[in-house]
Amino acid sequence: MFATSAACYLHQAQYGIRAPQVAGDAQAYRLWKMISELPPLSDHPTTTEMLRHLVSFDTTSRNSNLALIDFAEAWLRRNRIFTRRCFSPDGAKANLHAIIGPQIQGGLALSGHVDTVPVDGQAWTSDPFVLRQTDGRLYGRGTCDMKGFVAACLAAAPDIAAMPLSRPVHLFITYDEETTMAGARRLMDDIAESGLRPDICLVGEPSLMQPILAHKGRIAVKVTVRGSPGHSSEPGRGVNAVHAAAEAVAYMAAEARRIARDGPFVDGFDPPYTTAHVGTLAGGTILNIIPESAEFVMEWRFVPGHDADAEFAKFRAYVEQTILPWMHDVDPDTGFSYEVVGFLPGMGLPEDHALAALVKQTTGSNSTGKVSYGTEGGVYEAAGIPSIVCGPGSIQQAHKPDEWIEIAQLDACDAFIRSLVARYAT
Repeated sequence: MFATSAACYLHQAQYGIRAPQVAGDAQAYRLWKMISELPPLSDHPTTTEMLRHLVSFDTTSRNSNLALIDFAEAWLRRNRIFTRRCFSPDGAKANLHAIIGPQIQGGLALSGHVDTVPVDGQAWTSDPFVLRQTDGRLYGRGTCDMKGFVAACLAAAPDIAAMPLSRPVHLFITYDEETTMAGARRLMDDIAESGLRPDICLVGEPSLMQPILAHKGRIAVKVTVRGSPGHSSEPGRGVNAVHAAAEAVAYMAAEARRIARDGPFVDGFDPPYTTAHVGTLAGGTILNIIPESAEFVMEWRFVPGHDADAEFAKFRAYVEQTILPWMHDVDPDTGFSYEVVGFLPGMGLPEDHALAALVKQTTGSNSTGKVSYGTEGGVYEAAGIPSIVCGPGSIQQAHKPDEWIEIAQLDACDAFIRSLVARYAT
């Protein structure tokens, strides 16, 4: 119980909630002790102060994020800001949707995810869940990707609430961006139910505060190969699943080279073409047994105008025409099966869209960019909400040991958020 609501008990005087009962639960007690020793939030905390709290929650995607959501919701409600939650199917995670100003449809959304990638096996030089400040940088898991932006939004909430808002300002805090984008999709379902839909959205992924209008889409597929076992001294009596998988992987490698050579090409992306990739491959048990099974996971990251479904169909056709015949000659029960384990629509905001002009004016940038990584902006755009990416920090620091963000980037983001809201919503 405590693990799902730890942050509600941060400071009894602030939130009016009694300390948790942690007797007999050493892990919960250590978490409570660590959080309780954080300095309490002031009425107008800095973004660094807010980030120190957010980093202290281990919201690796495999974990619940409810403690952090409790903390953020308590802070927003302390400032009399409306909040609404929607949960993952198992109830272990939640999105938080806050609305500052009139609780009506329309307005501007500021969106950030709070799940992070793991720290397992990484060579950190300090505790990844304790914010460390050195030489103008803040170190910790999620500082750059992307708790820094969420901290800036939460710290700005009291100032935004004090503005004479004629349009609502929404804050989206989501789960599972690093894995399946399930949080953003669940949020879009909840918004369809509530009717509290923003007109436009800014996703604060790290872009060095430069406007990003477009990113590639992505489809990821797990491929399972069913072979037929036997002794390796008689290979003709079995069907080698590893060989079949290897043929399919070789096809993907050849297709990746073909697309890189022939396109289609879209300027502004790096690289400017669709990429194809096999990320994992496993199969077999020991050397003297014909492998009965194999599995690999592949993906396409596609540029606008390139049909990823057509590429996937070509892959299946190759398997059916070239690989399955020799497998079925030995055993008709062998074959391939497919599971789409990830799909992200691309994002493409027109250069002349009002949101692009607004963000360019606010940042003072005369240029916009395109990126090959994906964001929740693709999910929002697919749901009919025009979206743009602009946030503090560099993607080069994301997912690495000793992840960091420059304080100067957070300072720029602080000014940007307030100016953006003032331009659009007052």
